[in-house]
Amino acid sequence: MAVEKIDQLDPLTIAFKLRDNIGFTDGFGQLTAEDVKFSIERIADPANKSPYAGDWATLKEVEVKDKLSGIIHLNKAFAPLWTSTLPTPSSTILSKRAVTEAGGKLGVKPVAQSGPYLLKEWTPKQRTVLVRNPDWKYEQGGYDEIHVHPIEDEKTAELGYEAGDLDYTWTAVSSIKRLKETPPADTVVVEKPSLAFVWLGMNQIAAPFDNPDLRRAVQYGVDRKAVVDAAYFGAAATSTGIIAPGLVGHREKNLYEYDPDKARELVNKAGASGVTVTLDILNKAERLSAAQVVQANLQDIGINVEIKQNDSGTFWTLGSKQNPYYKKLQMVLSRFSMQPDPSWATEWYTTSQIGEWNWEQFSNAEFDKLVTEGKIELDPAKRDVMYKKMQDLMEESGCYVFLTHEVTGVMYRKSVAAGLKPNGEPCFADFKPA
Repeated sequence: MAVEKIDQLDPLTIAFKLRDNIGFTDGFGQLTAEDVKFSIERIADPANKSPYAGDWATLKEVEVKDKLSGIIHLNKAFAPLWTSTLPTPSSTILSKRAVTEAGGKLGVKPVAQSGPYLLKEWTPKQRTVLVRNPDWKYEQGGYDEIHVHPIEDEKTAELGYEAGDLDYTWTAVSSIKRLKETPPADTVVVEKPSLAFVWLGMNQIAAPFDNPDLRRAVQYGVDRKAVVDAAYFGAAATSTGIIAPGLVGHREKNLYEYDPDKARELVNKAGASGVTVTLDILNKAERLSAAQVVQANLQDIGINVEIKQNDSGTFWTLGSKQNPYYKKLQMVLSRFSMQPDPSWATEWYTTSQIGEWNWEQFSNAEFDKLVTEGKIELDPAKRDVMYKKMQDLMEESGCYVFLTHEVTGVMYRKSVAAGLKPNGEPCFADFKPA
């Protein structure tokens, strides 16, 4: 949005020129190449411990040529640069002066905003209000204000839409078929492919899953198709890994398929028949449906499962080393979304992510090495082999049962021209009256 021109001169060099007349609010002046240098080098600096520092893992420096132009220099080629670094928030440009005057860190009240819309109000877990930026010199936002209401359960959002409280929402995957057949009045219902991935994870350091035979028993004991069908009413297919179809590294099949007889043999070999484990899930209808099928499947092979539902505030801390529970967590049903590069899927399962997002505490030196090498390999055929191997290593560990990539259901009023990414994510700046 801020760039007039950007070109990759060679695998290590990217030249850019900014649009003129892009300003920051609150008197912080024009957006310049100095702001680009400050923002990119800031997120890449290990001292700042940004969770997205990996998006600029091979950055050498940003060279400022003049007020609006500069060159991004890399130490090594970086395959995800154009797919999941430059188009995403990892390339958001901040005002150097504003951040510096704030002591290096901005608070919850934003200053030095820019773009077609400005943040007018943010009430956590209630609503965010965006207001059209009167000083934006380029494509104008389509609405005076956009109100965004965070609603965790898509089925609750559907009720809000049908009551007339919303003009756009995601739907539950399990509702897509019904909504397409009988949509609400004056409504467009769209189904989009999803890059997200859902899996059943086992923490390999927490008993009884510190026994690899029991982890393998669960992999053989879960009927993935039955789980996915129950959760999504047939709207989603089972997955073969964490990298969606169409992306480099997508696998064609799983290593371990449903075989309850083999699962029972492994449970007995582990001496675990009758053991009881806890399955943590997010408190959503689809997760509970999936968990109940897992519960029934594992009971059939001799493992009792207690399902523990968590609100989002609790769930997303379960695997964090800030929460002592991260060493006790046994089994979890989880979902991540990602950007369209396979490195975004594998990034979270390295050894360094244990206690962060690697809740299974999977640790494999070959995997860690491939994660690093996969980002700097530019040959798609070689990357394809590398990312398939990474998913093989994950599955061989016994820590993962890959379930589905889901699909994305979206509905909106016919009076709205919704700006959507190919995977259905909204681009609010592109929403217009139809």
